[in-house]
Parts: sequence; structure tokens; C-alpha cells
Amino acid sequence: MPCEGDTPAAPVDASRLRQCLFTLAELLYVNGHVLETVTLPGCGLARREVAALEDQDAGWSACRRTLEAGAAGTTNGEGRFVLTALGRDIMFDMFGQGAADCA
Repeated sequence: MPCEGDTPAAPVDASRLRQCLFTLAELLYVNGHVLETVTLPGCGLARREVAALEDQDAGWSACRRTLEAGAAGTTNGEGRFVLTALGRDIMFDMFGQGAADCA
């Protein structure tokens, strides 16, 4: 039960999700990863890789939280950060065929 004065979490704006996905794509590229690192549910970024991105770009932590709050990013069963179906769909819309392939 929420405490008095608490407000429910606001839905995450789609444009903010796109900004965060663009930031993620850029950080992946700069660090030698490909988009499939996060678009394939069985892959993902290990904790140490996520930490390296956080060390490199202070904004990544906020973007990760935004992606998770907007149901576009999650941690898979192996503890790796991956995009959800929603995140993959948005990534596909932004970067085209192949960016969000799951096969």
C-alpha cells in the first residue's frame, strides 16, 4: 500500500525510451559490441559489462532504469541485461531490419 503523498510511477514516454535505446546502441558500438548483444534474449550484457558502460557514461544508469521501468529492458535468467519484446520492437523501428532479429 502506498504511503501518503506517494504518487504512482508515471508511464515512461516513448521518446525517452528511444533516446535511451539510442544511447545504448552508441555505447555498444563504442565498446565493440553489436546490437544483437542485447536483442537476443539468450545473450545480453553481463554485470561486468553493464558496470563498464556505467563507468564510461554516467547517463547509462538512468537509461537502464528508464528501459526497465518502461518494460523495454530486463535482466534475463542468467543475470544479463537484455531488451524485452517491446525494446526489440522499438530498436527495430529505429535501426531497421536485422537490428532486432531474434532468429
